[in-house]
Amino acid sequence: MAPRSRKAIQVRRTQADRDAVTVEIGYAFLSAGLAAALVFGAVAGPALAFALPHVVERGLTAAACGLAVAVFVLRVTHVLWRFGRRPDGT
Repeated sequence: MAPRSRKAIQVRRTQADRDAVTVEIGYAFLSAGLAAALVFGAVAGPALAFALPHVVERGLTAAACGLAVAVFVLRVTHVLWRFGRRPDGT
């Protein structure tokens, strides 16, 4: 059986479409950065504000870093995925 050839569908995008994608990417990264900073501050804040044992401070800081990275990735993915699934195609 011969392999099927797949034809690439090329869509010409207008300048407005390209600008919309650029703005949406910027929004995704900015909002994700702010959300990650809020999560980091909420989790690591007590370690910075209070005199806690060193092990607890390191644990809170490590947990805050992990959660902040996860929130950042999830937020960027959510915003860009939602943008890509718009019914108007932009």
